[in-house]
Amino acid sequence: MIHKEGRISVLLTFFVFAVIATVIMLAFGVNWITMAVAAVLLALFVFIAFFFRDPHRGVISSSNNEILSSADGEVVIVKETEETEFLHSRCIQVSVFMSIWSVHVNYYPAGGRILYSNHHQGNYLVAWHPKSSEKNERTSVGLRLDSGKDILIRQIAGYVARRIVCYAKEGEVVAPGQQMGFIKFGSRVDFFLPLGSEIFVTEGDKVRACQTVIAKV
Repeated sequence: MIHKEGRISVLLTFFVFAVIATVIMLAFGVNWITMAVAAVLLALFVFIAFFFRDPHRGVISSSNNEILSSADGEVVIVKETEETEFLHSRCIQVSVFMSIWSVHVNYYPAGGRILYSNHHQGNYLVAWHPKSSEKNERTSVGLRLDSGKDILIRQIAGYVARRIVCYAKEGEVVAPGQQMGFIKFGSRVDFFLPLGSEIFVTEGDKVRACQTVIAKV
């Protein structure tokens, strides 16, 4: 299934590639060269459709204090840091990098109420750069869990990713595994969790959205 954020892109790509392939074959005839060009265009179309896939993602059973991964990808940062936008305190940062091959839908990692949502303009450093969380274009969502704990989730644009879609609305009550947004073409999701949280992942681990428990606050 194609995600709603990519349907127009996929349809436009199909139309443009189909026109290009038709024009080339009408101009030069059907031969191995024009067939090769058509095959390349078909492969590019399949890749774009694959990128915007929206698979059904079941949510594992979790307690109010468990934090599920919001994204598919690789854990690139686990460290203590200072969070000054929403939590205003020392906390634990866990960052998940999504490559172009990852599912790029983002999900809420736990149930709760959205207390804060803000979009920031910024740069486009590579998403695994340590400063991308502060300097890149990003969207921050502050969530008060059903348990009463506060966490921050941050969607970060990367060097290639230039558009972040976030559905968060302040005051809204959300459920774990509910779609939070979409980031196009490679990016990162950061989690800022209270000190004392039990972290279940380390740098280099592969995680799966809605399936991997990354921490217990």
